Amino acid sequence: MLISVPATSANLGPGFDTLGVALDLRNVVRIKRSRFFSISIKGEGANNFKLKGNNLFISIFNEHYRKLTGKTDRFRFTFYNKIPLSRGLGSSSAVIVSAIAAAYAMAGVAISKEKILNLALTYEPHPDNITPAVMGGFTVSTVEDGKVYSLKKEMPSHLKAVVAVPNRPISTAHSRTRLPKRYPMADIVYNLSRSSLLTAAIFSERWDMLKIASKDRLHQDIRMKAMPELFELQKLALESGALMSTLSGSGSTFFSMSEEHHAQKLAEILKRRFNAFDVRVLDFDNKGLLIEE
Repeated sequence: MLISVPATSANLGPGFDTLGVALDLRNVVRIKRSRFFSISIKGEGANNFKLKGNNLFISIFNEHYRKLTGKTDRFRFTFYNKIPLSRGLGSSSAVIVSAIAAAYAMAGVAISKEKILNLALTYEPHPDNITPAVMGGFTVSTVEDGKVYSLKKEMPSHLKAVVAVPNRPISTAHSRTRLPKRYPMADIVYNLSRSSLLTAAIFSERWDMLKIASKDRLHQDIRMKAMPELFELQKLALESGALMSTLSGSGSTFFSMSEEHHAQKLAEILKRRFNAFDVRVLDFDNKGLLIEE
């Protein structure tokens, strides 16, 4: 069984805990029944021994597999990780989503993407990353009575993502604690208007609106202070033709959107100035979670 899940970029500026988009950078898990339990990690995290000893995927997989079958069977798990760890590209959401899907697949129990998404809420209460991870594309989502309600827009192939991945992380938990408990009404309205405009612009393909619509007053600047060079990176990206440029999730990766014909040039400009960052041009992913036998 092969399970694959795409990377995601969440918030997209003003859509705090609400908006997200899937990127064509996938983690793949191969699972085989075996006489002995084993884990092999290739790619991102291959040298992180803690991932083998305290593996979130295995914990979630075993929890659901036991509920479904009443058994504790042995499997050989091979992880092919391409999503950078702790960089704001949805690596944790990819683990959660793939573990639930894998447990149902190996138990031989059919499950819809909608149910996977709602089960994932148990481990990740904010739907901005888990929704595009499951569904693919650009998604806007909310939670009501423990259920995710979302809409998806497939991203056109003429748009590319340019991601700049720093060589160090920003802690999601720590950065969230730095956010204010209260905000001025003007800032709330500012973000509501831009989040609404951003959603409408993407669904109606008004890419010229993105630069204005992707502005934020609630979380980005506070989080970016942990890595001040990100302010310069955002300014440079926008001045160099990016349609929008936002902190990816809680960071430290920065996400920019570009027309295909300009994406490589934008990446080269960012790489020249920030040569310690891993700058990549990625397609958007419209498929989300994939399960292959």
